[in-house]
Amino acid sequence: MNEKLLKAIRFFTEEKRIMDGMTVAAGEGDRLIQAREGREISDRSVYDLASVTKLFTGLCLMRLWELGSLDLSARIPRYAPAFDRLGTVTVEQLMAFQVTLRTPERIDGQETRERGLACLRAVEVVQPAGRRFYSDIPAMVLKYVVEGAAGLPLYDCIRELILQPADMAETWARVPVARRQDCLLYGPEYRIEKENWMERRGMSRGIPHDPKAALLQGDSGDLCGHAGLFSTEGDMIRFCRAVLSGVLLRRETLAALAVNRTGREYPDGSHSQYLGYLCYVKHPDQYYSEIPATMSHAAFGIAGFTGNHVSIDPIQRRFTLFLGNRVRDRLTVLIPEEGKTRQDYGLHPDGSGVIRWLDGRLLPSSVDYVHQKDRVIHRTIDSILWMG
Repeated sequence: MNEKLLKAIRFFTEEKRIMDGMTVAAGEGDRLIQAREGREISDRSVYDLASVTKLFTGLCLMRLWELGSLDLSARIPRYAPAFDRLGTVTVEQLMAFQVTLRTPERIDGQETRERGLACLRAVEVVQPAGRRFYSDIPAMVLKYVVEGAAGLPLYDCIRELILQPADMAETWARVPVARRQDCLLYGPEYRIEKENWMERRGMSRGIPHDPKAALLQGDSGDLCGHAGLFSTEGDMIRFCRAVLSGVLLRRETLAALAVNRTGREYPDGSHSQYLGYLCYVKHPDQYYSEIPATMSHAAFGIAGFTGNHVSIDPIQRRFTLFLGNRVRDRLTVLIPEEGKTRQDYGLHPDGSGVIRWLDGRLLPSSVDYVHQKDRVIHRTIDSILWMG
């Protein structure tokens, strides 16, 4: 375990108490550094990958394209006929977040899985609002595109095209009963959205934390496209190395994955989100970038709400990986009331600190924890691996 990296992790787990537990790994070629710290964290820990699942869905789509089983220019109903309201939308447009989709009601507000699926199938194209294009809905629809093109359930397709070639035996849509005790517990969780103070309880080990995936996937193993995979540190290291070695996709395909499809600069000097195919790419403003500053223009990555992040650079042949738990017993979201700031709630401007809940308990905050990663983790990794 690298002591310098461990010290950086303790900034999150002990000093700021942003994370309940965290493991970090980074590598270049045969070089690898690792460290982990926190409650329930060990080399056997099973993490809810949350939105990192989208990267697997995206790689699966690109591999099907390589194999000639998928036409990116085809319209969605060709592979997923149930989505007939998306008759003018292509597979590539959804992969690139180039259309905005909206369901008639919130999927996670439905009482049953069947009603949730009906709500998803009723999705329609709407006019974009704002400069943020990232959404769960495209990947949720693309699950059915994968299944139509491959003739397999999404998880089986991922297992055949990604997990088996990468020698990943500990990545699941349905965690085996014998490994449930190794799953991190992502709850209870606390959120403040203006006047609404919300407490979410009742999470179970091995059930996706994401509310939409919890409803649609639950314990069935029927993987959603946007969230629902569980994995270990060892398997995710194998995943990153398999991507870099060309085992999963050709280098030119990886290059297409990481092309900016949405980002542009506005007259005031600000930018929209910079997104590739179901992933983030480098942003001109490092504060908003999911990619480490020292990685190349060809790097891509994605974060998961539960406390995960992966970045992969095919040119420099580097990767960084965070897995953790920023949900359990923490304030995860704060949208202040009109006229208030984070300081009015007792937090620091960066979102860290402790807030007093309605019943008087003091809760650590993990609000905007991602903006700490460059200053604390990526700079430490740079100093150990890339800068000697």
